[in-house]
Amino acid sequence: MLPAPAASWPRAALRRLLALWPAKLVGITAGISLFFVLYFWAARSPQAALTVMPVLAIDRWFTLREGLLPVYASLWVYVSLAPAFSKDGGELLRYTARAALMSAIGFAFYLFYPSAVPDFGVDWTQYGSLQFLRAGDASRNAFPSLHVSFAVLTCHLLARQLRELEVPVVLRLANLAWCVGIAYSTIAIRQHVVVDVIGGLVLGLVVAAVPLREPAR
Repeated sequence: MLPAPAASWPRAALRRLLALWPAKLVGITAGISLFFVLYFWAARSPQAALTVMPVLAIDRWFTLREGLLPVYASLWVYVSLAPAFSKDGGELLRYTARAALMSAIGFAFYLFYPSAVPDFGVDWTQYGSLQFLRAGDASRNAFPSLHVSFAVLTCHLLARQLRELEVPVVLRLANLAWCVGIAYSTIAIRQHVVVDVIGGLVLGLVVAAVPLREPAR
């Protein structure tokens, strides 16, 4: 059988998006909503003394960049792509299992090893959008950065999906760049320090590598 022409990938991508779309729509919306509920509950319910994360020398290389807030917030679009492009129920369930496992590990840290980013000595009144973010988040739940963990997991799963779809290389590179941009933005807007990002990176890679069996057909 001859390989499908490269121009066929948009059609194949659309088929993936439309597969089980009601379940995907409800699941993604419910999953993100539940995540936020548990995230803020964990921030208000620490079971141990709060640890302020250390600032390393490398942290001082990164300047404060308020303009990267949209990149930081784009995680909630990015994280929906892997489940949205799941080709069938089995792939969707495996994504859900990984996301649930990663969240559970992260929330366990937030409850039993609560952490926060240090006081950077920034006058947040000069950065209106970041002041608003910090008022809602309070920079708790620092280690590991689940923002980074979910970006890494999404990048890993989406990379495989894009290879299967045989999309142009530029889109595969865009996937990697988006992930890196989100990770960088967490430091640039002072929501995390490098130690948090490393923790999130390791957690995302470990969960992505967890072997999950294909369901019996």
